[in-house]
Amino acid sequence: MKIIGLTGGIGSGKSTLLAWFRSNGIPCFESDIVGKQLLNGQLKQDVIDYFGPELYPNDVLDTKRMAQLVFQDKEALEKLNNLVHPAVGKAFKDFVEKNKNAQIVVKEAAILFETGAYKSCDFVILVYAPLEKRISRVIQRDGVKRAEVLARMSKQWDDNKKSALADFVIENDSLELAIEQLEAILKKLLA
Repeated sequence: MKIIGLTGGIGSGKSTLLAWFRSNGIPCFESDIVGKQLLNGQLKQDVIDYFGPELYPNDVLDTKRMAQLVFQDKEALEKLNNLVHPAVGKAFKDFVEKNKNAQIVVKEAAILFETGAYKSCDFVILVYAPLEKRISRVIQRDGVKRAEVLARMSKQWDDNKKSALADFVIENDSLELAIEQLEAILKKLLA
């Protein structure tokens, strides 16, 4: 089994490429989704103990409120990461075991390099998109202001730093071309 890491900055289009992998029958692990599930499950009480119950109106995590809190407070972000990353890491090990007969699995994570999780991957694909395109995608997708997108981006490594560690870089200026690049990479990996 080969573990392919898929990463890219916020708004780069990695979710779209992940959907392509999934549509081709490749098991995919979405770190952000799993993290949110854990925050509403086994990690919920730890979050309430540290950050307070107001983050769970109607008994569900208010992700916008959480994002505003942690992207403005380095210590809060560090605490959240210390709760979430080990739990996501364990969930990924369980996912790999469940899919042990697959030829390839994909581990998607926005901060794959920042957390060191890339070290558990055989290959890493970095998805890159022009800055203004990324900003407009996130504003449209999340309904947030430009300043909030830039604040989130400031917590991630820049693409130059990531590309030095990536095995493959896909430029996602056009979805059609990005998929062509992804298909070519997959052929190399399966050869």
